[in-house]
Amino acid sequence: MPIVRIELFPGRSHDLKMEIATAITQMLEEKTGVHPNGTTVIFSEIAPSDWVVAGKPYAVPPKGRDEPSP
Repeated sequence: MPIVRIELFPGRSHDLKMEIATAITQMLEEKTGVHPNGTTVIFSEIAPSDWVVAGKPYAVPPKGRDEPSP
């Protein structure tokens, strides 16, 4: 039972994510013989400010977010 996890920035439509999930499911069936009912695709949307590359955030969080409270 394959579990495919896809992490990406927010903004893709539900329809596009369903197209991707269908294509991945079909490819796994064709290449490995796994029945489609055995494949799970999970999308996780991560804000660019929470995505860190080489120790630096991909984007700076909006002002006022993640600041410590007084």
